[in-house]
Amino acid sequence: MRGQNAQLSFTMIKEYHYKPNGEVPKGEALPAGVRRIALGVAYCGTALHGFQKQKTSARTVQGILETALSDIAAQPVTLVCAGRTDSGVHSSNQVVHFDTDVVRPERAWVQGVNTRLPDAIRVRWSRQMPAQFHARFSACERSYRYLIHSAPTRSAQAAKEVTWTQYALNLEAMRAGARHLIGTHDFSSFRASQCQAKTPVRQLMRLDIARVGELIVLECSASAFLHHMVRNIVGVLMSIGRGEREPEWAKEVLEARDRRLGGVTAPPYGLYLVQVKYPSEFPLPEMAPGPLLVPLPLGAIGPA
Repeated sequence: MRGQNAQLSFTMIKEYHYKPNGEVPKGEALPAGVRRIALGVAYCGTALHGFQKQKTSARTVQGILETALSDIAAQPVTLVCAGRTDSGVHSSNQVVHFDTDVVRPERAWVQGVNTRLPDAIRVRWSRQMPAQFHARFSACERSYRYLIHSAPTRSAQAAKEVTWTQYALNLEAMRAGARHLIGTHDFSSFRASQCQAKTPVRQLMRLDIARVGELIVLECSASAFLHHMVRNIVGVLMSIGRGEREPEWAKEVLEARDRRLGGVTAPPYGLYLVQVKYPSEFPLPEMAPGPLLVPLPLGAIGPA
């Protein structure tokens, strides 16, 4: 019996093996000399093919950023991010991390890297983090803003940085539809067909809609989002705002759990990853959510 218990205890213990950029269990450490560096990254996704590195395209945020980091480190650098964004989608506060045994001052990971990046990508800050920090798995909340330019003509300055509509949208109707989506639900009707998430259940903590001049701003926060979830929500709410559907339609789509009933996916151009929150044990610089067009903090935009 004692031998069986000893065998059971042995099989229950999972030995920790370090993997670059991987999760480090509590109580474990990075290898001697290895540092975990976190960066805050902003980018305009208009001419980029999404965040994730691809074999078929060199125009990805990850690919370009890893090349610049590798130049500064004088050795190959790979990284992971808080949340992958699609082609055409932007970010004002993406968070990434990488492991390195190279010693560089903070300004090298910011100003030095920026000299090797195109104008569409910028490192905003750098900070050495504890071993247990992980840009993706440590994140407890992610927030997006979706910008809609509601005007008779398209903007000449931000044609691909906002989504344009010539229709005057009814914000009260959109807010009424949005209220049906807040909370913990099965969001199958709002996930892309190629979504790889293990479960469609998500907790949508906040979904606010406000007007700033000719811009309509949708702010949403959740612990995690499904693929195309925000853009599909926006597509439904824009249909309601145009008067094509009643606000209760949002509830009908949600409860159907069928993407085919969810209407059109809104374009990527208006979508921005604006904030990633982490537990207090991982203090990161506080930055305005942005983008530059809407610098106010989350939740601070009035309901006009």
